[in-house]
Amino acid sequence: MTSDALSIPELKRRMEGAIAALKTEFSGLRTGRASVSLVEPITVEAYGAQMSINQVATVSVPEPRMITIQVWDKGMIGAVERAIRDSGLGINPVVDGQNVRVPVPPLTEERRIELAKVAGKYAEQAKVAIRNVRQEGMQSIKKADGLSEDDQKRKSDEVQKLTDQMVKMVDEVLAKKEAEIMQV
Repeated sequence: MTSDALSIPELKRRMEGAIAALKTEFSGLRTGRASVSLVEPITVEAYGAQMSINQVATVSVPEPRMITIQVWDKGMIGAVERAIRDSGLGINPVVDGQNVRVPVPPLTEERRIELAKVAGKYAEQAKVAIRNVRQEGMQSIKKADGLSEDDQKRKSDEVQKLTDQMVKMVDEVLAKKEAEIMQV
């Protein structure tokens, strides 16, 4: 294979990047338990810039259904509370002195189904990203100089096999997350 065709390890690395991004998206989806990752993606207006909560506070989970956020600067407590309330996660923070306590209520069946649909959308985005990498790989194989038709066919089959493996992996990760969301 010549240097102008993308290598299989490079395609695999890029496809695995899509799966890693999917897992990161999934970590922000709320399940029935409290988790630090639930509030990590939330940004707060701090000192003239958008910052994640863990850059302005210490986040901990002292109880299974409670997140405690210890804000370092007392002036930021209101902004942290507003950011959490406006996040769309369906959680309501309570200011308790220098801390913001976030009780995580159990999910309703309706909300679980809604979150499962969101997880499905994230998985579909990951599949699209994987298919885009596949398409780039196929195009680079066609454009590669010095490859016989048999070599092109063999490389195309390798890329397709890799794509199928990665899409199957996305489906497995999705099934695991959906089971976690639907667990009461």
